[in-house]
Amino acid sequence: MDASAFQAATGVSRETLDALSAYEALLRKWQPKINLVGPSTMRELWSRHFLDSAQLHALLPEGARVLVDLGSGAGFPGLVLAILGVPEVHLIESDSRKAAFLREAAREAGVKVTVHNKRIEAVPAFPADVVSARALAPLKDLLAWAHPFIGDRGHGLFPKGQTVEDELTDSTPHWRFTAERFDSRTDSTGTILRVRGLDRA
Repeated sequence: MDASAFQAATGVSRETLDALSAYEALLRKWQPKINLVGPSTMRELWSRHFLDSAQLHALLPEGARVLVDLGSGAGFPGLVLAILGVPEVHLIESDSRKAAFLREAAREAGVKVTVHNKRIEAVPAFPADVVSARALAPLKDLLAWAHPFIGDRGHGLFPKGQTVEDELTDSTPHWRFTAERFDSRTDSTGTILRVRGLDRA
């Protein structure tokens, strides 16, 4: 998949595609110095990372304005969702080099985000509509990190792989929540969990 195929798949505007293309160019420039994404996925950036992130946009709850992305790394999915129009996006990334990349990528893409260069636990909680995280940790841990931001009223959006059922089972002794499952557009074995009503068990 290239940029034009991504545009055909998502229907994004030319302006949005230009912003994503600027982000892609910077990622390719920084990747040899910092391992931002798995080297084997560089040939499939538009499908494995950009489309995989963009598919979450359609699953955002209506009226969502504030999104917190945990362990943002190279900015997937948080920076992509900011470029797609989420009004207020917070990217939490403890690695200083990756945090510097995120700031530069946001500048190149012409989008405003807040980068928190701290561990997740060190960021003072504030109300968010959505918490996202991709390829970061088991669901049980994600829920613990997300809860201070979304409480029982916000939503979590978490792409998961083949272990999703085991992760749900492991989480239920610790957390009460409702989980909706959506098939991934980019991984035939993948599932996106949309979690709400989160509370400690």
